[in-house]
Amino acid sequence: MRFIAVLNSGGGTLRTMDLDAFAAGLRDRLGEAGHTVDVRIVEGSGLMDALRQAVASPDAEVILAGGGDGTISAAAGVVMDTDKILAVLPAGTMNLFARSLGMPLDLDSAIAALATGRVREVDVATANGTPFVHQYSVGLHAKLVKIRDEMTFSSRLGKMGASVRAAFATLVRPPSMLVSIDIDGTETLVRASGIGVTNNLFGEGHLPYADHPDGGTLGVYVTTARRLPHLLSALLRMLVGQWRRNAHVEIHTGRQVVLRFTRLHRRHRCVIDGELSPIEHETTIRIHPKSLRVLVPA
Repeated sequence: MRFIAVLNSGGGTLRTMDLDAFAAGLRDRLGEAGHTVDVRIVEGSGLMDALRQAVASPDAEVILAGGGDGTISAAAGVVMDTDKILAVLPAGTMNLFARSLGMPLDLDSAIAALATGRVREVDVATANGTPFVHQYSVGLHAKLVKIRDEMTFSSRLGKMGASVRAAFATLVRPPSMLVSIDIDGTETLVRASGIGVTNNLFGEGHLPYADHPDGGTLGVYVTTARRLPHLLSALLRMLVGQWRRNAHVEIHTGRQVVLRFTRLHRRHRCVIDGELSPIEHETTIRIHPKSLRVLVPA
């Protein structure tokens, strides 16, 4: 197959690598399996243009995206509903979508898996038209990301440490939101500290990612905890995937979710696959079943 590889030089582990040497190795490894590879190394500001150019290329069959979850989400949004195939090179901190696809997290092993991979159709979700492959969230997670992004770190471990400090600051002063949640036409008014709407339900017993990325449904996770002990308990259960045993998280499913927010302040943000964005007073989230073709391990 003909690959165009777009590597985000500021993404996750790639920022500390010799990318010219890595690109040469990528060409060699995929070339040995009979593929051709055009590697394009870009900075974050040029990522979207590079992805669009790759998808528009008549010579490309596979768009390989290298970076963290934000990079992979951006690539999925460009590739979905086209005749191209997305290949995921997991080079971020958590690599949640890559985990959902069953990709090896070691880069050499991931390249080997892509060289002999098969094509699978999976789902993508959108929030007011913006595609995402993992999660749209408001409240606790958005505050944590906002605090973390104001910190300085230069490595994967540094980012993880910053996340721990930001989580503590968030739990000490948790947000509170009054939100109308409409799931497939049934509306409920809730007081929550956090809401996450996910591209398929998260699996049990592991980090928060979907076991079935082609399940065709949205997961809706509403965190009602407000007191620190309850928040800590909810967080720890989330991290180990104990969703059904989490007394402070309500779980719903649907194909369309409409969130209507009241009393929004301009400092409030949402997070779409790890990236901070402004909150809109009304956000419609939809699932798009099997709208993305991906390369997964054979």
